[in-house]
Order: sequence, then C-alpha cells, then structure tokens
Amino acid sequence: MFRIAAIAAVVAVIVVALSTYTVDERERVILFSLGEVRKLDLEPGLHFKFPLINNVRTFEKRIMTLNIPPDRFLTSEAKNVIVDFYAKWQIHDTGQFYRATRGDERNAEERLAQILRDGMRNEFARYELAEVVSGERTTIMGAVRDVARGTARELGVNLVDVRIRRIDLPDEVSESVYDRMRAERQRVAQDFRARGQEEAERIRSRADRDRTVILANAYRESEEIRGAGDARATEILGEAFGADEDFFRFYRSLLAYRSSLTGDRNTFVLEPSSEFFRYFQDPLGSRDRAPLQP
Repeated sequence: MFRIAAIAAVVAVIVVALSTYTVDERERVILFSLGEVRKLDLEPGLHFKFPLINNVRTFEKRIMTLNIPPDRFLTSEAKNVIVDFYAKWQIHDTGQFYRATRGDERNAEERLAQILRDGMRNEFARYELAEVVSGERTTIMGAVRDVARGTARELGVNLVDVRIRRIDLPDEVSESVYDRMRAERQRVAQDFRARGQEEAERIRSRADRDRTVILANAYRESEEIRGAGDARATEILGEAFGADEDFFRFYRSLLAYRSSLTGDRNTFVLEPSSEFFRYFQDPLGSRDRAPLQP
C-alpha cells in the first residue's frame, strides 16, 4: 500500500511538472499545441499546459547587442574604410519573429547584420573620406538606423540603435593619407616661412631706412650745433681781440706753444728771432710786433 502511494505521488509530481511552466518577466513566450502557435506573449507567472500536446518556447525580451565584425566600405571617391560598428535590437513581435526566423536568434542576427551592412555601404558611398572620418559619423548612423529599422520590422525585431565604434583606414590608404597630410603640412610651413622672411625683409628695410634718416638728422643737427659753436667762438675771439689786443696775442702764442710742445721728442728748426719765439725773449712781445687777425 505504501509503495502504491509513493508511486502515485511520484506520478503526480511528474504530471504537475509537465503540466506547469513559469513565464519570467524578462522573457517572451510562445505556447504551441501540436506544433501550431496557440498563444503569444503570455503574462509573467505560473501557467498550465497539456503534457505531450503543448510545448513552450521562450525568447529574450531584453535589448540585445549585435556585434558585427569590422567590414570594408567604399566612400564616394572609391576609398576603402574599415568600419567597426554594433547594433542594439529587441524582439518586438514574437509571432512575426518566429515566422521569419523560426525562432532562431542567430539567424535573426545574421539577417540583421546583412541589412546593416547594406545600409552602411549605401550611406558611406554618399560621402567623401574626409567627411566620414571627421564630421558625418552621426549622420551616417542615424540614416542607417532609420532605413534598417523598417526592414527589421519584417523580422519582428525593433532596431533600437546603431553605433560606429571606430573607422580605420587600410594600410595602403593610411600611408597615402599620411603622405598627403605631411605634404600639406610642409606646404603650410613653407608658406609661413616665406611670409615670415618677407615680413623680416620689410622690417629690416624699414629699420635701415629709419637708421639712415636718424643718422642724417643727427649729422645735420650736429653740424648746425657745431656751426653755431664755431660762430660763437669766433664772436668771443673777436670780442676778446677787441678788448685787449696784447693779451689776445699772448694767449694765442700760449695755445701755439701748448699744441706744438707736446710729446717726448719735439724738434724745431727755426730762427731764434722768429715770430714764434717773440714771447721767449720779451714777455711783453713788443719786439717786431706784427698785426694778428682773430
């Protein structure tokens, strides 16, 4: 009796296990009856089914990430770029998803990846290399997302977002771009050097001109000052000569002696009675006094 009860309990547990299933809030569920779809998107919680008649398949309800291997695309000027991008997607219509992909997420991702590659190829073909590398990345992602979203609906999928991780250039294109960038930088540098040299020559010429003008003005002013000084000296000498002719003659002789009798060795070949020595023989210089001009 105990054995029969134990067997009945085990059978009951098995029947209950085969007749019940739970739906997680993170899952989408399809209930099949003899292979045909009976119910879609059941509410989270505990549900019942007929063993061997009903079966259940669950699918991810959360947003999933599709990582697509980097691929090459051509720009409008036929330049290759290597684009690494990914997409965020979510099952939107469980029935349509099952009919389009037989419920295989891998199949859905392959088809979605092909849709995105086609969209990327079409968009990159509209822009030049400089545009896709620098400023049009956001525009390209938005256009690909909008176009692919309509096609993804046919798979029962909602394409949430498309993002480009990075855009690289193939080695041969990179070298060509770097060479062109180096050539452009060298051209700009040479242009700056040429303009700098031109400005330096202009400054140097202006400085030389200003120097010449300053020197000419200084020489003119110095000559004017020297002329005025000479005129004043002549005037003073004339006044001194008129005031005391004897003293003036004596002073002029002293100046002549001082300028002549300088240095260690001075030799003169003169007559002792010459005018030059008149004040050596007569302090008053009265001998043979000759008129002097100031």
